[in-house]
Amino acid sequence: MTCSACSSRVNKAVAGLEGVTEANVNLLKNSLAVTFDESLLSDRDIVAAVEKAGYGARPRGRRHPGAASEGVRDQADPAGRELAEMKRRLIVSFIFTIPLFYISMGHMAGLPLPDILKGPGNSLAFAFTQFLLTLPVMLVNSKYYRVGFKTLLAGSPNMDSLIAIGSGAAAVFGVYAIYGISFALGQGDLATVQKFAHNLYFESAAMILTLITLGKFFEARAKDRTSEAIAKLMDLAPRTATALRGGLEVTVPLEEVAVGDILVVKAGESVPVDGVITEGGGFLDQSAITGESLPLEKKVGDGVTGATINKSGHFLMKAGRVGDDTTLAQIIKLVDEATSSKAPIARLADKISGVFVPVVIVIALAATAVWLLLGYDLEFALSIGISVLVISCPCALGLATPTAIMVGTGRGAANGILLKSAEAIETAQSVDTVVLDKTGTITEGRPRLTDLKPADSISEDELLTIAASLEKLSEHPLGQAIVREAERRGLEFKKVIGFEQIPGQGLTGTIDGHLCLAGNAKLLQARGIEDQGLSPRGERLAEEGKTSLYFARAGLPLGLIAVADVIKESSRQAVSEMRAMGLEVIMITGDNAKTAAAIQRQAGIERVVAEVLPQDKERAVRDLQERGLKVAMVGDGINDAPALARADVGIAIGAGTDIAIESADIVLMKSDLLDAVSAIELSIAVMRNIRQNLFWAFFYNIIGIPVAAGVFYGLWGLTLNPMIAAAAMSLSSVSVVSNALRLRFFVPRHTPLTAVRETKDAASPSEAHQTSKRSRTMKKTIHIEGMSCGHCTGSVDKALKGLAGVSEVNVDLKDKAATLEAADGVSDELLKKTVTDLGFTVTGIE
Repeated sequence: MTCSACSSRVNKAVAGLEGVTEANVNLLKNSLAVTFDESLLSDRDIVAAVEKAGYGARPRGRRHPGAASEGVRDQADPAGRELAEMKRRLIVSFIFTIPLFYISMGHMAGLPLPDILKGPGNSLAFAFTQFLLTLPVMLVNSKYYRVGFKTLLAGSPNMDSLIAIGSGAAAVFGVYAIYGISFALGQGDLATVQKFAHNLYFESAAMILTLITLGKFFEARAKDRTSEAIAKLMDLAPRTATALRGGLEVTVPLEEVAVGDILVVKAGESVPVDGVITEGGGFLDQSAITGESLPLEKKVGDGVTGATINKSGHFLMKAGRVGDDTTLAQIIKLVDEATSSKAPIARLADKISGVFVPVVIVIALAATAVWLLLGYDLEFALSIGISVLVISCPCALGLATPTAIMVGTGRGAANGILLKSAEAIETAQSVDTVVLDKTGTITEGRPRLTDLKPADSISEDELLTIAASLEKLSEHPLGQAIVREAERRGLEFKKVIGFEQIPGQGLTGTIDGHLCLAGNAKLLQARGIEDQGLSPRGERLAEEGKTSLYFARAGLPLGLIAVADVIKESSRQAVSEMRAMGLEVIMITGDNAKTAAAIQRQAGIERVVAEVLPQDKERAVRDLQERGLKVAMVGDGINDAPALARADVGIAIGAGTDIAIESADIVLMKSDLLDAVSAIELSIAVMRNIRQNLFWAFFYNIIGIPVAAGVFYGLWGLTLNPMIAAAAMSLSSVSVVSNALRLRFFVPRHTPLTAVRETKDAASPSEAHQTSKRSRTMKKTIHIEGMSCGHCTGSVDKALKGLAGVSEVNVDLKDKAATLEAADGVSDELLKKTVTDLGFTVTGIE
């Protein structure tokens, strides 16, 4: 296939078969994806239909859920082979076309020619030499003739047909001229000899083929670059893995790794497959999969993803998903399917291309006939016809959409945004309403301790110690948030005797001989304990969407601790960016109205629908659509599946390694709502690029065909030489592909997150006191001795970032220093203690 007429013809031939439910032809990848009923059709029947249409085909492999197609793995090879073939043809073409052009045109510029080619008497040698130089160019580019005439005879002419007819007509006229020269020489008619010698057209035939091949070479080189994203993804996976076999480390090919194998991953190596760490740990660079820029610490029990890089550390892992089941294979599969799908806008180009080539042939014949009837000679009329044929090749129409789709989806994949179809891209750019799930989308999805309010008689750490000692014996998510904060502070847990859970109220247990209580306000009331003003505080915190837990010891209140599912660091900015784009933002949640209102205020959302059951979310989305709105639903892809499927565009956020979410159209690998903004911006950029490509492709033909047909010849003497027409046609295809390649430099317009982060203010109780009034920060440098590797710097970085009031931490192993921004309340002693507790030495703080 060489143009949109080809892809349209193949699509029509296959889609018309009984049993075919969907057929998508991709001109860029020379592929056909077919969904069909195997009880009615076979691969052989589909291949036969393609061959009947005048093209060749062979099965590449079948797709099924959870497996990457075989073709994906060698997808980059056809583009490379095509580029190498075009380069060979181009070199041969230029070797013979350059001397041919010199011989045919050089004497007009006063350039010397051999005596054997000069004068009317040597006209036969002059013509025959040009014929001999033209033959190799035609032979090396014989594909144009084979495919062009084959499809023409099959009733489905394409771009090759136009080239074959145009250049073939020029060559045939040249042969006719040779016989004319020979006959005229025999008659001694030198005037006729000279006339034929000046109208050979061999150089036009050769130059048309050469210039079109030059354009195809640039086009192939550009197309090869469009698949760079997928090629880079495929290159991420290591070729081998180190497995433990009989207690020994053995290097095995990646395809031999089986589920359950124990693999060894050393510093600097890529993780071979998806699995779980069983021993050791490390800091993994997951940027290639999720787009996260900073390495994440992984320890025993944590899941790891194939193709991520172990920057430091050493660990053993148990293989969980291998081969086509790995995350990387799934990503490649999704990207490949997206680039193989067809956007609705492409159907317009397909419909036009289906009739375009036959119409052009009719126009070329009509133009030739008209100029002959007007009394012009055969040479002029033939030149007009050839120019119309050559300039009208619809390559640009066929490349306009798939090139932009391929580059756009590749760019998205590089940023952790998986666009599952071309239709999703086209729909996403037209949404006017975004519906957001709350838990896990706007919020972090798990509770965190936000406020610590001890009574006057007790310190924060003492209250937290008692609370965590009780809650550690509970499995309640709110209690686990308290336990995590105590562990972060390094507090020691106390022994609890007589632990008891009271349904609907809380916990009781004896610590250091005193009965301690933990629960809601009802628990204290039931035990006759005065809360000493804690209840009003709890009510105020409830208005902020926080849940308050009350604690008492020996009949006296100890204080309260507030826990909440806080909004993510980027949620407020993401909502702001959406509103700036003119989108209406709505939050739908099953939470109570008070909590929903608190999240609404924090995130800056215009409208909230609260206390909605999961099954009712789909109805809410449908109601919006019935009002004529284009709706994008952003959710976690699990309990939001009905709403994701109902929405015009379903966006699954925070999918992590579970990327095969069938209900979503777009999958975001990170739990970052800003990526939803980026996905919409990317779809807008891709569709803008497609429209630009289609405009120039149509505009080029609208202007080019009349000029080539000589419509303006009578007014301004304007017409086109066939060689110039060939160059213009090639330039149009190259310009379309080059324009699509600009998408490789797509960058989301949204600004980086501010240095002062709102969720960090809510991360710990001491910071929560500063939510109404920001403290002044200062930059500090801590000089540290003892760090020797990335694991060391990672530990220091994590510990310092965990401190209340500390931000913008940067640990440099080379300089043996950590720079950070700290609030006024953060003392040098605290910074020093934090670092020394890790086993390092602080030599100074500036």
